[in-house]
Amino acid sequence: MQFTILGSGSGGNCAYLETPGARLLIDAGFSGKQIRERLAGIGRSPETLTGILVTHEHGDHIQGLGVLAKKLDVPVYCNRLTREAAESALGCRLKAAVFQTGAVFEIGDVTVETFSVPHDAQDPVGFLFRSSFGNVGFLTDLGHATKLVLERVRPAHALVLEANHDMKLLQEDTKRPWSTKQRILSRHGHLSNDAAAEVAVEVASASLSRIYLGHLSRDCNRPELAYRAVAEKLKILGATHIQLENTSQERPCATLTLGAPA
Repeated sequence: MQFTILGSGSGGNCAYLETPGARLLIDAGFSGKQIRERLAGIGRSPETLTGILVTHEHGDHIQGLGVLAKKLDVPVYCNRLTREAAESALGCRLKAAVFQTGAVFEIGDVTVETFSVPHDAQDPVGFLFRSSFGNVGFLTDLGHATKLVLERVRPAHALVLEANHDMKLLQEDTKRPWSTKQRILSRHGHLSNDAAAEVAVEVASASLSRIYLGHLSRDCNRPELAYRAVAEKLKILGATHIQLENTSQERPCATLTLGAPA
């Protein structure tokens, strides 16, 4: 299994997962042109995709979805409310493979587990992708981690985890009105660095080898602050085998390869 975060941040989110039997895009939060260019950077193209999975309908997760859906004959996997909201926002119909939140389904040789996350969207979800090569958890855009969320991502060998903001930087930010700050800080907003660290501790296991810190705010966070907050908690726990990596909106992360078939 190969996994590449093509970009992650408040302005755009997109990742790519590949196994022998599936080539999946997870969210499409950049322009169609940007997604094509970033895939080309790892030797791939949108035309080879097996499917596109969507966590929720916010623009930083579906910006390029309309263009890709129009040009490609590829199913978009999402729940009904996300489909309706995305089609309304994009002004186009999607070739949707609609699932119920909580459903488990197969795409090629990948088993996709879906679960509800608390965020201010119509019906936002997280994913756990299982294959014989390993498991990848996808957990961004949530105000807090419920017991269900923690339970669902605990089997992950690699985890994308939101670390959106530093509390002090958010409170001191002059660009955002108080109402926006309240939304971000709410239980249906976004995880702070400290909250992400708590999640990392809760899901740490001997089999979890990589955590990607994603969806960092450009204005209200710094990569070194997010990294330090999570690293310190994992060190106290003794989970120093878990490699942390900050994601970037500007460039893809290095591709991660998860092992031989079990």
